[in-house]
Amino acid sequence: MNDTTAGLLQAGVLVAALALCYRPLGSYLTRVLTSERDLRVERAMYRVVGVDPRSDQRWQTYAASLLAFSGVGVLALYALQRTQSHLPLSLGFGNVDPALAFNTAVSFVTNTNWQAYSGESTMGHVVQMSGLAVQNFISAAVGICVAVALIRGFVRSRTDRLGNFWVDLVRIIVRVLLPLSVLAAIALILMGAVQNFSGGEHLTTLAGQHQTITGGPVASQEAIKELGTNGGGFYNANSAHPFENPTPLSNILEIFLLLLIPVALTRTFGEMVEDKRQGYAVLAVMTTLWASLVVAVTTFEVHHSGTALQAAGAAMEGKETRFGEWSSALFAVSTTGTSTGAVNSFHSSYTGLGGGALLFNMGLGEVAPGGTGSGLYGILVLAIMAVFVAGLMVGRTPEYLRKKITAREIKLVSLYILAMPMIVLTGTGIAMAFPGPRSSMLNHGPHGLSEVLYAFMSAANNNGSAFAGLSANTSFFNVALGIAMLLGRFVPMVLVLALGGAFARQQRIPETPGTLPTHGPLFVGLLTGVTIIVAGLTFFPVLALGPFAEGL
Repeated sequence: MNDTTAGLLQAGVLVAALALCYRPLGSYLTRVLTSERDLRVERAMYRVVGVDPRSDQRWQTYAASLLAFSGVGVLALYALQRTQSHLPLSLGFGNVDPALAFNTAVSFVTNTNWQAYSGESTMGHVVQMSGLAVQNFISAAVGICVAVALIRGFVRSRTDRLGNFWVDLVRIIVRVLLPLSVLAAIALILMGAVQNFSGGEHLTTLAGQHQTITGGPVASQEAIKELGTNGGGFYNANSAHPFENPTPLSNILEIFLLLLIPVALTRTFGEMVEDKRQGYAVLAVMTTLWASLVVAVTTFEVHHSGTALQAAGAAMEGKETRFGEWSSALFAVSTTGTSTGAVNSFHSSYTGLGGGALLFNMGLGEVAPGGTGSGLYGILVLAIMAVFVAGLMVGRTPEYLRKKITAREIKLVSLYILAMPMIVLTGTGIAMAFPGPRSSMLNHGPHGLSEVLYAFMSAANNNGSAFAGLSANTSFFNVALGIAMLLGRFVPMVLVLALGGAFARQQRIPETPGTLPTHGPLFVGLLTGVTIIVAGLTFFPVLALGPFAEGL
């Protein structure tokens, strides 16, 4: 079987598996998020926290609960890292440096999972399990909470309530993320992923050198890492490491896991607004963008333009031979389109145009299909902008899902769209302006700019993947990227919750012959165009100076 046939086959299997799970998982999520029934374990958790599960919160209270809970998570994870040497199963590792501990704590709480360290030589088992893995569950659930709150804003009328953050959080973790993660972890173990509490095996290499290979609870962390679009890795090589991603079959499973919930949430959206066609339209936009970028990146890598790559016969630098170009490109597009920092190849080693396409994918706001929850609320914000643009064209008051889009809503949408680019471009500009940060670049010229731009794009979009040439474990980058992660995560979330609150206060209006249909091919094309143009106009100049200049 040649590479092309194998690549097309694995892409087809992936799409078929997602299609098979789309309806049952999406409908199950709807039942979880709309049910009036609480499980016994959930009621016990509510009593511990002191929450009345039947009480709804205003958007301000919902946002305050989310921010306070996330703030406590940052402090707790920071404390675990700073006291690591005193914890059991520390494997002899010392306490994590303050700047790196801050960066890592922020990274995992914000669903970014940016890692400026080698996991197998820095973090003990307790920190990995009780700190990093726990936040993988929580941060994924928080993103879904915000998306659901926005959907309730469309559904409800003349109210200032968007639900209860604590109820949404507990239900998503207990009923969705935990059971799916257990199944995924078992599957990964059966495929060869490591799951133990080993302190490491001491081996003698073929060259006569001694090496320690660290074990640990890898499969369980790998499962939620992908399922929650978290990213990061137990090992520095991430999902290119055979202990995390043993075979081509496990590679397809991991791609499937990171796409599963973002795709299924579009079904949940359609059912909650009582019009499944709306969910199909959003899914069509996500699929169009994802498939287009898969084709583009695969083409750039397979055709390996460039003298050195043509002489070698393949653009295989930085790619695992177990996976090859097709699987690497498929993983890379999926991970940069879902706010997942997991990688099975080094993106810095991609061709100039291939790496530029990955940067552009993140620049879209990671809505193809986006992270758990964040992808859905991101594309819904862009849908509101698309309806507004269409309304300007025909001179009508824009409406979306039977809610009017007034000046208040469009201001919130505009702030949301501008927040991420402002964080990315400001951080990149500061880093490139001073010699200290520039010294962290392995390469200079266009590729060096791409390294720094990718770092801040990854941080502000809460992605977590990186161009490998940047030495980011410095005081400047640990602090600067930590700030970018915090702003990139919570500023858009607060704006989305405010938008949900604004819509919830409105009364739903009847559709008229002049209402723009938001479920047909015309709107799918309009929303796709708005998504591309918003990112293109914002990031094209800096992409032209970096990866596009290198590729051309």
